Amino acid sequence: MRQLSLGVMLFAFWLILSGHYTPMLVGIGLAATVLCVFVTYRMNSVDEETHPNHLFLSTFTYYPWLIWEITKSAWAVSKVIVNPKLPISPTMTVVGASQSTPNGIATYANSITLTPGTITVGVRGNELTVHALVSEGADDLEEGVMDARVSRFERGV
Repeated sequence: MRQLSLGVMLFAFWLILSGHYTPMLVGIGLAATVLCVFVTYRMNSVDEETHPNHLFLSTFTYYPWLIWEITKSAWAVSKVIVNPKLPISPTMTVVGASQSTPNGIATYANSITLTPGTITVGVRGNELTVHALVSEGADDLEEGVMDARVSRFERGV
């Protein structure tokens, strides 16, 4: 089932990036997709970690939420930058990650880094060291809303 899902996703990706739908190019895309799926099958490298198709539906709620958080943070950072007093309060904090897999922890760390004004500077087990441009950014992370949202995403809810 994972190989079929991988094949469909690879072929759709090929079609989107190609932008040309002549029989020859579609055929080449199909052949490339079949070859890639065959190679990954022979390597036995398609599993829940490398192709997490169980997360597909939860991306429709997580990605829009993440984009909204990025937008809100970008606006807040922009206001700090254009303020003549430049009211920054750089802060380092350690937040716990409640995710149960390495992919979940990486998703949480990357979500923090994608949000303007914060960056994950270190990961040790389930603890993430985060630098925030303003202390409010660190406070928001310590509240655990993003952690809970990533945990929900990791469970496929």
